[in-house]
Amino acid sequence: MSATSPILAERVIIPDSTTLVDYLLNKTANLIDTMFVYPARMKANLESTGGLVFSGQLLLDLVEHGVSREDAYRLVQSQAMRAWKEGLNFRDLVLNDKEITSRVPKRQIEGAFDVKRQLRNIDKIFARVFGKGEKSKRQAKKG
Repeated sequence: MSATSPILAERVIIPDSTTLVDYLLNKTANLIDTMFVYPARMKANLESTGGLVFSGQLLLDLVEHGVSREDAYRLVQSQAMRAWKEGLNFRDLVLNDKEITSRVPKRQIEGAFDVKRQLRNIDKIFARVFGKGEKSKRQAKKG
């Protein structure tokens, strides 16, 4: 292998990589430009899971109340699998699970299934991603 081999590889990798990034960005921009969003259908899809989409939040709430991550996972997973396999409502199973309700207040469990709680920071996230955050506000005040 010659001493120039790494340099030759870079001459191929860097242009190919930037071409790939350009292609992916164009594809993504096109996808976003042509995407249709149906809020009612999105809500129906979320509801069709019987609350399974909120299992992660429930796990975090259990951990917040002193349950080890492993035990929290076991508790959530057992009810989630039961809901999935038997076509039951995950939220109802959780609210009737004494092992879970004895560790997390019912009000907080119900909050784990609140889509508004999951979306409460969405505006901040979009502002950060699209540059309309605090930095932009400061720049506007200067100008």
